[in-house]
Amino acid sequence: MSENKLGLLSFRGKIKTLHLTWFAFFLSFMVWFNHAPLMASIQEAFNLSQQEVKALLIINVALTIPARIVIGMLVDRFGPRITFSTLLFLSSFICFFFAVADSYTALLASRFALGFVGAGFVIGIRMIGEWFPAKQVGVAEGIYGGWGNFGSAAAAMSLPTVALMFGGEDGWRYAVASTGMITLIYSFIYYRLARNTPKGSTYFKPKKTGAMEVTSKGDFFFYLVMNIPMYAALAVLTWKLGPDNLKILGATAANAIYIGLAVLYAYQTSQVWRINKHVFVEEVPEIHRYKFKQVAILDLAYFVTFGSELAVVSMLPLFFKDTFDLSIVQAGLLASGFAFMNLVARPSGGLFSDKFGRRKMLSLLIAGLAVGYFILAQITSGWPLALAVIATMACSFFVQAGEGAVFAMVPLVKRRMTGQVAGMAGAYGNVGAVTFLTVFSFVSPQIFFLVIAGSAIVCLVAVQFLDEPEGHTAEVMEDGSVQMIEVS
Repeated sequence: MSENKLGLLSFRGKIKTLHLTWFAFFLSFMVWFNHAPLMASIQEAFNLSQQEVKALLIINVALTIPARIVIGMLVDRFGPRITFSTLLFLSSFICFFFAVADSYTALLASRFALGFVGAGFVIGIRMIGEWFPAKQVGVAEGIYGGWGNFGSAAAAMSLPTVALMFGGEDGWRYAVASTGMITLIYSFIYYRLARNTPKGSTYFKPKKTGAMEVTSKGDFFFYLVMNIPMYAALAVLTWKLGPDNLKILGATAANAIYIGLAVLYAYQTSQVWRINKHVFVEEVPEIHRYKFKQVAILDLAYFVTFGSELAVVSMLPLFFKDTFDLSIVQAGLLASGFAFMNLVARPSGGLFSDKFGRRKMLSLLIAGLAVGYFILAQITSGWPLALAVIATMACSFFVQAGEGAVFAMVPLVKRRMTGQVAGMAGAYGNVGAVTFLTVFSFVSPQIFFLVIAGSAIVCLVAVQFLDEPEGHTAEVMEDGSVQMIEVS
């Protein structure tokens, strides 16, 4: 097998690691969204109101924003093998708890906790980055993300049938529990078969844990500013669940969460200072520097790409139903095409980035995304349905290929912090979803699409300041020697 060919039918070396890891991510997404296709049965079993259903959907993603930051630190510290195995193991039991829940409170608690499994994506980014060279890492990360992301679609297609096979009013419980059992078994398989690095390679760890390392005074303050939107998104989620909206949280609980978020931000700022105060005393040697702007721009790009995907997938079935007067089943099937593009679009974005340049391809894909959403904003009931579906699929390709292009660059920023960089970018994807869905709650679908298009244009300008990875990056071995890692 030549160095430039992946040979996906193999199950040895780096390809074995790729297959083991994308399937771990696939299962984490299946568990994360196993409730969605069964929501009608769950609503009937617990006699839930529409507000209570909305609260379940929202709370399922609430914990994912901070979880991706935490998991990013853990994977850099302990390695992807242990971190992914542990995440799958623990999430399986939370899944069982959801399956046997006997009250709405238990449903809420378990769905909130399962938001943590949504951070599994971050772990594989570091694992794939360890195993694949710079010239292949984009397409490998794209395959990992695209095929793994399909777990949510697989849940949507299979779990209703599984529930029917078991039958009865508890069929949904057995369907949910089956995903937990598969995940539990696979946690042991992954631990047994996966390895953090190829034989003879060093797994580089951050010098300190608790916050991301920066290498200049300006980047220190830049980092603090970039942390704010993540806390703001959690505040928005609290507001949605609070007394002014879904009324799941009382005023006292909501205010306590707001105060808690402010305290957490202050605590994180203290950790950022603890890790990076040395930059105010002495300059970091040039060989060990990286530019935090690389991280920030990739965050914004994932905000627009993955953030818009999550938001659009949430509203697209209803958009098709209302615009073209379709049945719920027809609208759902047509809208599912947006998610199906993950199978080819993400790997394509990574492959194009490897071959034609990372900044160039990310720019092209973000531009295509902006045009795609502008076209979606023009869809009316007068459009032929087939043309509307084609426009949706085309837009979806640019969205998900853009996601692949973002993570084609993430492993090349700074090897020992890949988990943290991936975690922050992933968290920004969820921040984007919260932002766009909040906008959607106030405006028409047409304005919603135009807001995303406008955000993409702003992001496109930012991407022009991204530095193309080239040459080598330096990492320090445990014995103090320096190893140069190729990034171009």
